[in-house]
Amino acid sequence: MTEQHTDKHLQMGEILISRAQIEARAAEIGRQITEDFQGESVIIIGILRGAVMWMSEILKSVDIPTEIDFMAVSSYGAATKSSGVVKINKDLESGITGKNVILVEDIVDSGTTLSYLKAHMLVQNPKSLRICTLLDKPSGRRTPIHVDYIGFEVGDVFIVGYGLDFAQRYRNLPYITSIVENSVENSVKE
Repeated sequence: MTEQHTDKHLQMGEILISRAQIEARAAEIGRQITEDFQGESVIIIGILRGAVMWMSEILKSVDIPTEIDFMAVSSYGAATKSSGVVKINKDLESGITGKNVILVEDIVDSGTTLSYLKAHMLVQNPKSLRICTLLDKPSGRRTPIHVDYIGFEVGDVFIVGYGLDFAQRYRNLPYITSIVENSVENSVKE
């Protein structure tokens, strides 16, 4: 199955991770969070926009008192690569001092954004701070970062679906697929 789209140059690759695989892994992580924080509460913070679908899937299996909040950040640069400059566009509405915090991201690639966010949050003295990601792309790492909960590890391909986008499109795909890299370049040129 491939995505129907209107961009005549963009080519989708094969489905890399199915909806069923994502749902099963999210349930495992939700149960692990419940076990790790048994008898306590957590605040789960999603990084907009990409983490929304993944975060909501995990929340279905978390069975402890849970708050949610969101942050929006941008990392300016070319369409498929981060420049490494991180800007917080929407900060937390909730205080995190003394709370167990789980930061949820769609993908950890260079590690730059999460390293920046982790430092930003640690200044606020949370009780604990853990990181959860749908996808981990260790081949892109420029900044070391420890990720506590990993959905799936992926190779060095440009991927979309399940919250991940290309030019704000394809987030709604219920699976993870790749985009053929030279088709991205052709699409951007137009």
